[in-house]
Amino acid sequence: MGQKQKQSLELDLTETKKRRRVGFSGTDAGVEAKDCIRIFLVSSKEEFDDPESFVVNPVDLNGFFDGEGKIYGYEDLKISIWISSISFYAYADITFRSSADRGKGITELKEALQAIFAETLVDSKDEFLEKYLVDRNFLRTNISDGKVLKTKAFNHTGSDASDVEVVRLVAGNMATGQLYSHIIPLTLLLVNGSSPIDVTDSQWELYVLVQKKADEQGEIQSMLLGFTAVYRFYHYPDDSRLRLGQILVLPPYQRKGYGCFLLEALYDFAISENVFDITIEEPLDELQNLRSCVETRRLLRFEPIQPLVAKAVSLLKSGRLSKKTHIPRVLPPPSAIDDVRKNLKITKKQFLQCWEVLIYIGLIPVDKYMENFVNIVSARLKYDILGKDFGTAGKQVLEVPNDVDEEMSFVMIKSGAGEDITAMTEDSGTNREEELEKLVQHRVKEIQLIAKKLTSNV
Repeated sequence: MGQKQKQSLELDLTETKKRRRVGFSGTDAGVEAKDCIRIFLVSSKEEFDDPESFVVNPVDLNGFFDGEGKIYGYEDLKISIWISSISFYAYADITFRSSADRGKGITELKEALQAIFAETLVDSKDEFLEKYLVDRNFLRTNISDGKVLKTKAFNHTGSDASDVEVVRLVAGNMATGQLYSHIIPLTLLLVNGSSPIDVTDSQWELYVLVQKKADEQGEIQSMLLGFTAVYRFYHYPDDSRLRLGQILVLPPYQRKGYGCFLLEALYDFAISENVFDITIEEPLDELQNLRSCVETRRLLRFEPIQPLVAKAVSLLKSGRLSKKTHIPRVLPPPSAIDDVRKNLKITKKQFLQCWEVLIYIGLIPVDKYMENFVNIVSARLKYDILGKDFGTAGKQVLEVPNDVDEEMSFVMIKSGAGEDITAMTEDSGTNREEELEKLVQHRVKEIQLIAKKLTSNV
């Protein structure tokens, strides 16, 4: 009897282990959205049927799916999404071998896709191809009440010439809201950290980049190449200032000069409106470099600051700054900073960024003076990061800008926090210097890149 009980117990344990193994192996690991979704930007049925159509590469598809950013419940899932570059409606084709709840539920795919595309997601393939893909009146209708700010002829290699316009639209009306609701899905997919603007708020303005091109029948067709969304703030006492919140040039049209043209048009409009200045909300590196290119080009044409740039360049050519007890930051005088803001609408912080590019261009060929240039960039970064307390422990250097001498006057005072500064230097001085050196190298490379773009176009 005891032997039978023992055998029965062993059988029960074996069955339990088997059940546990089966349950564990069936748990759904899910699939990341980026691994099963492909997005295409198309403008015709031929492009729709072409497997080599332009592929859109989103910054983060997983962010649009709940929890861990994965899709659950499907085997061999494939999602193909086509977006019309004419009307910006979208159609999704979803295929999979099977679906089942394997412990994580079944992701509602249509609900997830509608969270991205909203009302622009079309259910019927035929309807998308025959109506929404070819709706060439969509853009023309929704920008008809806008104001054309600037026009330029573009003629890229391998393509026909076309006119490109920047059209200004004000939010708070049906047409602007309709257009923005169609282009915001691509903005969410392609611009990191973006979120929709309030299209009912008339303080928002859209500056739309539109290409005008004749088709095979000779009719002028309008294509949207990109846009920027700008908010108009009140500035005391009777001014306004513009803050750029979003900007997007559609992937097929990037790196062709359209982004520069759009920003140029925005600055021209700001000058005509005599706003206080233009700022950009948390620009990514690529946008910051584009901004610096546009603003430095404008500064190169601004005559009042040319003598000041020449003085700064002359200083760097006059001898080794490293031999001096104090390396100046070589800043423009306050009067020049204010002059640039009033006339070009460039902020003080941004002007100082462009100022270093102007000096670098003035030093070309720069090899002989590179050490001096790196020294002034380093001095400026140290001041920006550490404030006035870098240098000798217990002392502070206070620079006094003036309009006469480009070397900048300065005074040195004793710091009441001298002991604290000494302790900080002893504890973290080496690491801090290494980090600062990396920042200096990174900044110098940025300056060289911007200068190369500007001088190669001259």
